[in-house]
Amino acid sequence: MRYEIVLAPEAVEDLKGLPAKDRSEVKDALERHLRHGPTAVSQSRIKRLRGISRPQYRLRVGDAIRVFYDVTEICVEVLAIVVKAEADAWLERFGERDEESGPV
Repeated sequence: MRYEIVLAPEAVEDLKGLPAKDRSEVKDALERHLRHGPTAVSQSRIKRLRGISRPQYRLRVGDAIRVFYDVTEICVEVLAIVVKAEADAWLERFGERDEESGPV
């Protein structure tokens, strides 16, 4: 199945703020990993986030960039594109915990 990839306005700004080489890597990774298999969890690339209802998944792009996204039946919504060093802080600020899990 082919998923539509939609970038939230914040993710568009995140992407624009990256150096050209990183932007190219992120765009390539979105097409390669999220267009057809956004829920195909792997050891290193795609991770289902536990205890968090939003975002549902994290895509690792290289060593330095993390893409947080949600998946519906037909669409992948990219919520944020952040450098690894800021990933935990982003999740703390914007991640939504499952109700039974408590605060992020």
